[in-house]
Amino acid sequence: MKALLVVDVQNDFCPGGALPVPEGDAVVPVINRLIPYFGNIILTQDWHPAGHWSFASAHPGKKPFETIQLSYGEQVLWPDHCVQGTPGADFHPELDTTRAQLIIRKGFRKEIDSYSAFYENDKQTTTGLAGYLKERGITTLYVVGLAADFCVKWSTLDGRRLGFDVYVVTDATRGIDTNGSLARAWEEMKAAGVHLITSDEVVRQTEPVA
Repeated sequence: MKALLVVDVQNDFCPGGALPVPEGDAVVPVINRLIPYFGNIILTQDWHPAGHWSFASAHPGKKPFETIQLSYGEQVLWPDHCVQGTPGADFHPELDTTRAQLIIRKGFRKEIDSYSAFYENDKQTTTGLAGYLKERGITTLYVVGLAADFCVKWSTLDGRRLGFDVYVVTDATRGIDTNGSLARAWEEMKAAGVHLITSDEVVRQTEPVA
């Protein structure tokens, strides 16, 4: 059984947001086109409290995109984004969320960031997604959303490590691409056994769900 995992398609990651991914909103119509082909749809949502430790503003003298060391390793410092209850944390208004059965909120612990849909950045604290998928009998994931070189990448790598068959729909994701991070992300995903596929290929290979 398969599922569509829609990662962080939120206002702050789209043009005009606090941490915009270039062309981030371009994924929305592609994802909406795919939704009818999946009976299982899961959304993730970055959901930070104000003053989250991954925010540069929480560290006097630090600027966005600098790095620091936290208890779990290196942490990129970001502009304040996806703060709980703010419009920036909302899903993109044109994203079709009506058929989603589960929303995984991540990054809500102030002291630790969370890129992956499966684990927070300490690689120990789970979101519960793996257990949900296994209980539902879901073995294959098609991953879409933002950003390809951070939350999408880490979600796919953890999915593979946990034994799932993982596809990334390449035209349904975009990357931030800081210092070559996007090219590295594609190589890491391929090396881990993640399959790359286009939305056209998904549509050709799959029947719509009634």
